[in-house]
Amino acid sequence: MSDTCKVETALEILVGKWKPVILYQLFSNGTMRFSELQRAIPDISKKMLTQQLRELEYHDIIHREVYRQIPPKVEYSITEYGNSMSTALQAIHEWGVNHVDHLNKLYGDNRTVESITT
Repeated sequence: MSDTCKVETALEILVGKWKPVILYQLFSNGTMRFSELQRAIPDISKKMLTQQLRELEYHDIIHREVYRQIPPKVEYSITEYGNSMSTALQAIHEWGVNHVDHLNKLYGDNRTVESITT
């Protein structure tokens, strides 16, 4: 067994602005249709949502179910394997909440990177 750090491997799956947001929606809401994900994440483009969903599907984090009907229906859900990420994602979420609180205590609510570096 290799003793090398696998954090990079894990982050490769979660890297980017949208994957954590997509996963948050699916963990919070369960199975969602493509259009529901678009509405839940209004700032993501259709192309980017499709790309991010495909990458998560490739890693077996989400499942894509296509219903052969008119109009076509596609649903996304977290796979059994993907559910194993819930503890890690919850820990990251909690750390993020604590980090925001920490920064607010240090710099106040109206901080910007520019205001603390100048």
